[in-house]
Amino acid sequence: MPRVDADELVTDPHPASGDPDTDTGPLHGTRPRPPAAHVVHRGPGPLDRRGLRWLRVDALGLTVAVAFGSLAMTPSLIPRDWMVQGLATGLSAAAGYGVGTTLWFLIRRTHVGLRLVAHARGWVPRRVRLVAWPILLVASAVVVAIALVAGVHWQRELAVLVGMEPPTLLGYSRAVPLGIVVAILPIALVRLVRHADHVLVRGLRRYARLPRRIAAAVAVVLLAVILSAFLNQVVLGGTLAVVDQAFSGVNDETYPGFDQPTDPRRSGSPASLVPWQTLGKEGRRFVAAGLDPAILARAGNRPAVEPIRAYVGLESAPDAQSRADLAVAELDREGAFARPVVAVITTTGTGWVDDPVSNSLEAMYGGNTAMVATQYSYLPSWLSFLFDGPRAEEAGRLLIDAVHARIEAIPEGQPRPRMLVFGESLGSQGSEAAFSSLADVRANTDGALWVGPPNSNRLWSQIVTRRDPGSPEILPTYSDGLVVRFAADGGSATVAQTPPTPWITPHVLYLQHASDPVVWWSPRLLWERPDWLVERRGPDVLGAMSWYPVITFWQVTIDLVNAVDVPPGHGHVYAGEVLDGWAAIGAPQGWTAADTARVQQALVGTSASTAAG
Repeated sequence: MPRVDADELVTDPHPASGDPDTDTGPLHGTRPRPPAAHVVHRGPGPLDRRGLRWLRVDALGLTVAVAFGSLAMTPSLIPRDWMVQGLATGLSAAAGYGVGTTLWFLIRRTHVGLRLVAHARGWVPRRVRLVAWPILLVASAVVVAIALVAGVHWQRELAVLVGMEPPTLLGYSRAVPLGIVVAILPIALVRLVRHADHVLVRGLRRYARLPRRIAAAVAVVLLAVILSAFLNQVVLGGTLAVVDQAFSGVNDETYPGFDQPTDPRRSGSPASLVPWQTLGKEGRRFVAAGLDPAILARAGNRPAVEPIRAYVGLESAPDAQSRADLAVAELDREGAFARPVVAVITTTGTGWVDDPVSNSLEAMYGGNTAMVATQYSYLPSWLSFLFDGPRAEEAGRLLIDAVHARIEAIPEGQPRPRMLVFGESLGSQGSEAAFSSLADVRANTDGALWVGPPNSNRLWSQIVTRRDPGSPEILPTYSDGLVVRFAADGGSATVAQTPPTPWITPHVLYLQHASDPVVWWSPRLLWERPDWLVERRGPDVLGAMSWYPVITFWQVTIDLVNAVDVPPGHGHVYAGEVLDGWAAIGAPQGWTAADTARVQQALVGTSASTAAG
């Protein structure tokens, strides 16, 4: 049998105790002992000293980390700068290191793997083993350099595709050192946990006199409980409390130039049931904003009417049901149910309503509309996306149900307004939650427009999963487009004619971009290749984008951070398409493409949205 270095058969360089037979489980490793006759003892390596053991690197872990980090430089949905790329590369490399070390741990803990390692040591000359680490480090640097150059090339192509400025190689190369730092942090955290586990096992064996296996099991349970409590109570709970307090302070602010309205047809006015101070920052902007009457008259091709805007803030009533009831009372006070259209908007994040959403519909009707929205959170959209899904669903369901019930209460024979529902991003999830099916949507609304729906939307997911054979996930056709349709761009006439089959009223329309990470992000990306990366790609998605387990999940997760930092028509920016959406689902009778063009022309030059949710 070939001679084997004893220390090379020890996965854990610093066992939990001084006992030669210590076996403390998967967190701190089993220490198999080869027959003494076949062991050659070496002196300690340069990183075996107590203060330097933290710097030791697993060869297989490093190899997989370099592979994962390099693959993270392949293109994703959104163009990214060097900082975002460094974050993506670092997280992917850390995940790769974990995969590699886990594989090596499993190999070394099997009898066959142990024998293979022992024989391999005999096959490989010692001279080769001495230069193996320098070769691995040089090879890793070469692989990373090649991946960086290819990554810059892909980022330039993607930037040109969406109309952004391409990055330079020199500037983009800063992603590499940043990625190394990002990768080191979780690895160091895991090593710190392992060290704490070793200390805990040692203490249990020394002071509680527990057998090594029982001590290992008790240590794992205690450490899991301590970490869980720390993460939930201190890290997550404390962070959310600080964030919530910070954004609640922001909620008390008011955008410059948005003063309390005096018109009684606006919430927050002196005649309103909802005090101005309770509307929140986004609510005050919503009720104080609006188009000039001259623009409304020109767009609607009729005398302008002052639009009705009702809004209830998070501090206007104690709970979601009370806020929905107050919103309906406010609509009644303002005379909203005498208007031809009442639009129920489920907000995003902080209570934000995008200006093109309200301006487009009001311009179509010359201002003769009513809109209502409520606030359910202080948090911005990206935090609400992670933590406020249930609150968004509750707020959307209660408000839509309350408005629908009020319209249904109008006596037969009296005119009733058309009720349109709208939701963007997380707002679409909240709006969808009011309905159990497409049939329910058709029975209780006069049209629904849902923009940039998250992949977790229940109704959206069911429709996309059951799409007609041959239609792609990025732009599916469901039941020949009879009830619901999907659009990525193009005018309302194009939407109505795609597919070229009847579209019965009320219309239900989803707007979604092929490059919108909010639409395509899902935990299933960890282990499953999505259809949108198998079928034909969207016009703003590079053909070089591929699916890799774990890596693509991190890629698209990080894309969420800058999903709105792209020009309109890409990512999660739908401002230029909302007018076409409204025209497709809720235009006045006899509306034509020329009318849409007139409204679009009237809206040109109006101020852009002042917030991003």
